[in-house]
Amino acid sequence: MSTVKVTTRSIHFNADEKLLKFIEEKIDKLTNLSDNIIEAEVYLRLEKDSNTENKMVEIKLGIPGNDLFAKKNSRSFEVAVDGTVEALRRQLKKRKEKVLGY
Repeated sequence: MSTVKVTTRSIHFNADEKLLKFIEEKIDKLTNLSDNIIEAEVYLRLEKDSNTENKMVEIKLGIPGNDLFAKKNSRSFEVAVDGTVEALRRQLKKRKEKVLGY
């Protein structure tokens, strides 16, 4: 069960349960860096171009003060989710350091 309210929207296709669970687990790990995360909005999209990296993932984290946002393209949704969550992890870390005055 996710500690963060995760809303996943797949645009023009249906995401399978395995992918949705993977996304929730990855976002839950971000709560180790910040317990201020209220919600996460995830958008999964298939880009219509000839590029092989046509799986787009966008994640917006709802945090008091200001929201964080990241997006990545990849060959698979799992790899794109990993990259997006990593970008958000860096943003959370930077924000935490700024607040604590490092």
